[in-house]
Amino acid sequence: MSSISHNRTVRGFGLVEVMVAMVIGMLGILVMMQVFSVAEQQKRTTTGADDAETNGAIAIYGLQRDIRQSGYGITDMNLLGCSLLLRVGVTLNSIAAVAINSNNVPAGDANTDTLLILYGNTNGSPQGDGITTQPAANVYAVQTPTAYLPADNVIATPLSRSPTCSLILDQVQTIVSPNVTVGTGVAGVSNGKLFNIGSALHLIAYAVRGGNLTSCDYSVNDCGNVANVGNKTIWVSSANNIVSLRVLYGRDTSGTMDGVVDVYDQTVPNSACNWARVSAIQLALVARNGQFDKTNPTTVAPIWAGSAVAPVDLTANAEWQGYRYKLFQTTIPLRNVAWFGVQSGC
Repeated sequence: MSSISHNRTVRGFGLVEVMVAMVIGMLGILVMMQVFSVAEQQKRTTTGADDAETNGAIAIYGLQRDIRQSGYGITDMNLLGCSLLLRVGVTLNSIAAVAINSNNVPAGDANTDTLLILYGNTNGSPQGDGITTQPAANVYAVQTPTAYLPADNVIATPLSRSPTCSLILDQVQTIVSPNVTVGTGVAGVSNGKLFNIGSALHLIAYAVRGGNLTSCDYSVNDCGNVANVGNKTIWVSSANNIVSLRVLYGRDTSGTMDGVVDVYDQTVPNSACNWARVSAIQLALVARNGQFDKTNPTTVAPIWAGSAVAPVDLTANAEWQGYRYKLFQTTIPLRNVAWFGVQSGC
């Protein structure tokens, strides 16, 4: 039996083939990375837009909630426009449901407005309780002593509004019918009124600071102290990437007050009657997408209903055009002021 040998040629990839394959693979990887980069950028843009919408919705909800409650317990001609000593060294310049750019609130970011919102949680009459007699400077005999509880915040006013109209915020200590005893007291208010603001005084300041909507509780902190502006435990962030807040008063400017809003502007009321004529707030809030886009997708700042009076101006940031924005705007009735009604003589 003969043995037959077969010569087999060994086959494989040569250097040229390997190099060509590597080039093709590298080109494929380059294309895939480019597609991935574009897709990731689009995803970040979409996600950022969602974040801006969420942040803006949360921010405007909080503002609406506080503004709708504003004025509860303080809408009376004996209170509106008066100064109020909150505690030693801290005075509110003007009692009002909502104040725009109040002197009590340090300015926020450039081209933005601030808000100061005041309301209580009283169970008593918002028009005050009659003070029948005053046994002592800090003791008021009132018509309805059952409407008070220890630790309630109260404001005593004389029979006739004082020209200076400087009031103090006091706190109930004890109630022994018909007497309500407070911590400090005000002399000479017999036949006047005692306003019960309730146990929870809400005096909230809002401002856009560092691109965030921040709030400060004036009943606990001195929000008007400029030294506190950078303190994040006092000015607490409510929503991130909020770049603008613009606010207008809705005012009744008719010759005789009729309770109907005629104009929206930032004219500061200078009397109790003028504060009573403010029955709505119009505001715009602008949230920003946190993803910077070097193609400058924004060429014009957002326009809102009050742009003729208080335009949204984002130019304080030199790169403002490199971001996308979401505008929220609304008109909020001050229901506690509206329920106060048309005031005689206004």
